[in-house]
Amino acid sequence: MKSFEVPIIYRSPLISAIKKKRKETDKMKKDFSPSLLDFGPIHIYLARHFGFCYGVENAIEIAFRTVEENPGKKIFLLSEMIHNPQVNTDLLAHGIQFLQDTYGKQLIPFEEISADDIVLIPAFGTTLAIEKKLQHIGIQTEKYNTTCPFVEKVWNRGEAIAKNKYTIVIHGKPKHEETRATFSHASANAPSIVIKNMNEAVELGKYITGEKSAETFYTEFEGQYSQGFDATKDLQRIGVINQTTMLASDTQAIADYLKKIIIGTFNSDDSFADTRDTLCYATNDNQTAVSGMLETKADLAIVVGGYNSSNTSHLVELCEEKLPTYFITNEEKILSPREILHYNFHTKNELLTTEYLPSKEPVKVLITSGASCPDALVEGVIHKLIQFFPVSKSMDQLREEFQ
Repeated sequence: MKSFEVPIIYRSPLISAIKKKRKETDKMKKDFSPSLLDFGPIHIYLARHFGFCYGVENAIEIAFRTVEENPGKKIFLLSEMIHNPQVNTDLLAHGIQFLQDTYGKQLIPFEEISADDIVLIPAFGTTLAIEKKLQHIGIQTEKYNTTCPFVEKVWNRGEAIAKNKYTIVIHGKPKHEETRATFSHASANAPSIVIKNMNEAVELGKYITGEKSAETFYTEFEGQYSQGFDATKDLQRIGVINQTTMLASDTQAIADYLKKIIIGTFNSDDSFADTRDTLCYATNDNQTAVSGMLETKADLAIVVGGYNSSNTSHLVELCEEKLPTYFITNEEKILSPREILHYNFHTKNELLTTEYLPSKEPVKVLITSGASCPDALVEGVIHKLIQFFPVSKSMDQLREEFQ
């Protein structure tokens, strides 16, 4: 796979050595057990896969190269490049301006940009309407389009089933940039609807079977279906695609459920399109690695990443099922050996928890991070934790063990 020139500030010597060693000893990626960092009184277990993915590294490289190659030019990003606060802060510090926030609210009017300016398309992609608006201004987006190829793969899969007259069901978060972009591309080719979870899949199934009247569909799914969607006709043939960062198990369960419902209703295998899995490789690897990590008996888990990162929140969700889990953006959230400030993505607020580290030795901590989180932040968390213990080895000594 192609390697990218990512700023050294995002790298970690320790984690780079660990990842390199694991890659050499497990080239087929069949071993999902975590890597043990034995510091004596505290044991850190790092997930087999975590951190920057292909799409994120590609986007970051393009963004920083664009700044370097275009001194004096006005450079804009449609919205956050990725869902990581440090990376986005760094981009702002390099003079890049955001046109919209992460929810699509306009921060700088399109009328203030000209054909001489540069507009970067973020890794999530963008809608056809915004692409058209930029083209009308005269902005050349092709060179500065950082849309993840795995997102484009989903768009292509949607277009393929649309040609066979299938309605497209998108498993995703309606307000997420990627889902908004995917919905735009899907609805240009076929009737489309976004569903958030299994509960909405069950309700959608009731319109497929006729258990619910089509008239109530438009209220129940307001804002989630394409213009002109006909609930009496457009739910007779469907295919499921997804936001690439959703939980793989959730998407599969939704697809299996809707397939059973629609084939049972219309008695035709042809009523459901086989789209197979449209999650990206990093999402699959990171989620599988967390499952493998959770087989290790531990006291707590720490997940590092942006609070608005979808793929990170799903890693938190997996960990929460097994043990106390703390979702943090960086080491600064670890206030002391007694206190940690962490994010509850269910209620959307930060919480202060005390006595999060047990009074025992060794303390066993599982650590992973989202696909948009720099390894340097994970190393910072490890460094902060080991300061609370009379460790038997330094991080440099451990790095040498993996070289």
